Amino acid sequence: MMRRAIRALLPAALTTVVLAGCSSPSGGGETGSGNGDGAPSKAAESAAVEKGVTLGAPGSACELPVTFDLAADWKPQAVEVDPGSDFAELGQQGSATMVCEIDAKPAGNIGYIRVWRGEGSGTAPRAALEDFLAGDPNAAKASYEETEAGRVAASEVSYTVRSELTEEKPERAFAVATPDGPVVVHLGGLDSTEHEEMLPAYELARKTLELG
Repeated sequence: MMRRAIRALLPAALTTVVLAGCSSPSGGGETGSGNGDGAPSKAAESAAVEKGVTLGAPGSACELPVTFDLAADWKPQAVEVDPGSDFAELGQQGSATMVCEIDAKPAGNIGYIRVWRGEGSGTAPRAALEDFLAGDPNAAKASYEETEAGRVAASEVSYTVRSELTEEKPERAFAVATPDGPVVVHLGGLDSTEHEEMLPAYELARKTLELG
């Protein structure tokens, strides 16, 4: 399995800053049900996406407490956060730690699906998402929904992010509980258009998820 220290993430780290690939509703985020401002269009929801590899099982690029299918040409890479690195904070979101980064560029988009592992085997999916979003002061307009990932109970949040480098754009994440702690799967994107175009790949991951 390929792994890399977080200090080797510098190019991706800079992209993370540009893409605002993390999340949080501190400072005025709204909470409710439904998909809110980050909701996909009907076209995005129904768009067909070609299946690629399955991620998460032993021997895959990222070994996880869950498995799910990737869209074709999306490239996964395991991430190892070195606490002593100058860039360690880029691999930490709330109490969750980034463990896998799935790059959309080979499939023609600018963005990532990132997988984060939280703490506490008893942590509920909604609590894991709230903690995750609490790590990003640029997130707002959070809208939560109880849903399923595959056949596993899950929570999902749609929200917006705005920073000095980007205009307001949608982001989305879902979380599930596992015996090894919660798993958060997050989708960012360079802008609203990129996010919309990558939603089918995110939905494929959510709909095919199984506990490992």
